[in-house]
Amino acid sequence: MTKNLIALLAGGVFMTFAAGQVAQAADSDVVAKVGKSTVTEAELKAAEAELGPQFQSLPADKRQLAVLSALIDIKALAAEAEKAKMQNDPAVKAQLEFDRDRALHNAYFAKEGIAKISDDELKARYDEEIKAMPPRKEVHARHILVKTKKEAEDVIKELEGGADFQKVAKEKSTGPSGPSGGDLGFFSQGQMVPAFEKAAFALKPGEFTKEPVQTQFGWHVIQVVETRDAPPPKFEQVKDQLQQLLLREKYMQMVGKARKALGVDYVDPKMKSQVQQLEKQMLGEQPDSGDAAAPATPAATAAPAAKSQ
Repeated sequence: MTKNLIALLAGGVFMTFAAGQVAQAADSDVVAKVGKSTVTEAELKAAEAELGPQFQSLPADKRQLAVLSALIDIKALAAEAEKAKMQNDPAVKAQLEFDRDRALHNAYFAKEGIAKISDDELKARYDEEIKAMPPRKEVHARHILVKTKKEAEDVIKELEGGADFQKVAKEKSTGPSGPSGGDLGFFSQGQMVPAFEKAAFALKPGEFTKEPVQTQFGWHVIQVVETRDAPPPKFEQVKDQLQQLLLREKYMQMVGKARKALGVDYVDPKMKSQVQQLEKQMLGEQPDSGDAAAPATPAATAAPAAKSQ
């Protein structure tokens, strides 16, 4: 999984599981009655997880009231639907069954997956990932940015004549770093435009480019101050990303085990083949041929979202 963590760090991208949070409240206090039906604290909290985002524009102290109002509306029309025997409609039955299964799926993963990831487990994974990470080089560079190649060539002549790089940058650089002597601080590969990066990483500490470097910003003269191995990210910086990696692994293990124990059969062989091919693509790997128990990715199967610890 190390390559996944590197990708997350480089791109600032991390996976989040789909679907709403599972309410953990067990409070049975009744907050409202709708005919013969009641609204409990636990129901209200469950509804907040599902409906709350719709009311983000309201003040915080009004959101729960808005959710309660919406929940009362739902119960009122649900009661009318039951009077009309709509619960017996095949499409409604199917939706009710799906909602039940999804709620149980989310509750099980919340209890057996999300709740069981500890800081100790995350720290152990952090140590493992950092140890396996290949070193990344960083350079500390300065630059002088001018509008034309001729200006850049003149700057290089000045530097070759013994002029101080920082002083020339303050006097002639048009870039925002000019007042600070052209100092760009440390950066690693992938953070600068390609032409600039290539020139900077080719220099040794103390050297500057003997030919102007052109980018979309103008013409650069670059000096490398020092190089170093990039320090690893701190645990707190990547804790959330690591949690998502562990959650994905746990989810895949749990659904894989459940599928294998229960068995998965497809009535239509063509559908079986199509689903397996799709799951291979989603997993980014090649499961064993004919493996009908291979799970899809969490994002596709609506695993519950992880709460930040």
